[in-house]
Amino acid sequence: MNTVRYFSRSGNTKLVADAIAEALGVQAVSVDDSQAAITEITDTLFVGGALYAYGIDKKLQSYLRSLDASKVKRAAVFSTSWLSKHALDLIKKELNAKGIAVIEETFYVKNKANAAQLKEAAAFAKKYSI
Repeated sequence: MNTVRYFSRSGNTKLVADAIAEALGVQAVSVDDSQAAITEITDTLFVGGALYAYGIDKKLQSYLRSLDASKVKRAAVFSTSWLSKHALDLIKKELNAKGIAVIEETFYVKNKANAAQLKEAAAFAKKYSI
């Protein structure tokens, strides 16, 4: 089973999350949604967010810190932003602190994803789905 979770203020990260989820045949859920909790074992957690004032949003950070590592076999990280890829490192750091294995390759889109980038997001999802 694969799971997609994200946090998006502008909708850009949501676009990528939805493309990943569609490729996997699951629903992308925002981390601030009541359905975001992972209650069953997930093979790959695809998780994304963006950089806000040099950090990840507190809602995403809180969500990552609340994860039960025994329910997440591994994670794949994605991000969108206008400035830098730093959110990828911050998300990975939170996952590693929880003891969750993180796939080295990440997926990143600068600005808003175009159709070709959304196809790349789908390919990323398929590459790391179990």
